[in-house]
Amino acid sequence: MANLTEDINYTKTSPEFFCSIGPGAAQKIFMSATNLPASVVAFVGNFLIIVTLRKVSCLHTPSKLLLGCLACTDLGVGLISQPLYIVYFLSSEHSKDCYYSYLLLSTFGSIFCGVSLLTMTAVSVDRLLALLLGLRYRQVVTARRVRLLVITFWVFGILNAAVVFYSHPLARGIAVAVMLLCITISSFCYTKIYRTLRLSQAQVQDQAHQGQQNGEGIQLNKARYKKTVSTALWVQMALLVCYLPYGLVAGFISISGLITPFLNFTRAFAISLLLFNSTLNPFLYCWKMREIRQAMKHTVRQFCRFPTQET
Repeated sequence: MANLTEDINYTKTSPEFFCSIGPGAAQKIFMSATNLPASVVAFVGNFLIIVTLRKVSCLHTPSKLLLGCLACTDLGVGLISQPLYIVYFLSSEHSKDCYYSYLLLSTFGSIFCGVSLLTMTAVSVDRLLALLLGLRYRQVVTARRVRLLVITFWVFGILNAAVVFYSHPLARGIAVAVMLLCITISSFCYTKIYRTLRLSQAQVQDQAHQGQQNGEGIQLNKARYKKTVSTALWVQMALLVCYLPYGLVAGFISISGLITPFLNFTRAFAISLLLFNSTLNPFLYCWKMREIRQAMKHTVRQFCRFPTQET
């Protein structure tokens, strides 16, 4: 490997470029104090979600597969990406530890973040299909097809991670393109869902005024559907809030070629926010999904149950 102290600016997106300015002591303490507990919570929380999903029977199997895939990526962030980020941030500038930890962080980040984005987009498409297809939904969206889709997501994530070793600019360009595509598709799906639900609500009200008996059943099904869409939308919004700041900062650094101490700290904070999404998701699942919340409580009680001696 070339000497890291020589010609660090030969490519503006290489690991040497981001290892050129080390953080201050206060910044290291702040980032470590926030990311270390977040890593533990992300690992434990998503592990419990994965275990809990096996006990939840009310979810359709394809929906459970997508949610499980998202929990697996978040588990990987807590187990691998966040510890690597802490090592990278604590490493000295121009050091091999900084170089290799950033390279590994970029590699695993491409996999986990890419799969998360694709999975959340698939969730939005799944909710739109459930609304448009009606009774045909379970015939079209099967567990086998969703399983193949999830495998495709992971293959794509691994291939994009391999591009990191070949060209950082190319890998970054692919990531930006995928992010824009996913945002566009998800925005279209939720806009379409909103408009369809408004039209359906007007039809249900007309049926109620006409005294038709099936209006109440349709309204009940729509209420359940709205709840699942609300959960998916909250997770989608949390992902965008956590991901967009890093995209903006990284894009500015890549275009301008600037790397000042302030920009370096801003980028580091944006990475922390991006990784924090994996810590936040389990709380969103428990907050918005009553079945998962109850199953999670039961799972925690089982893990915390100790044998007692009878007196």
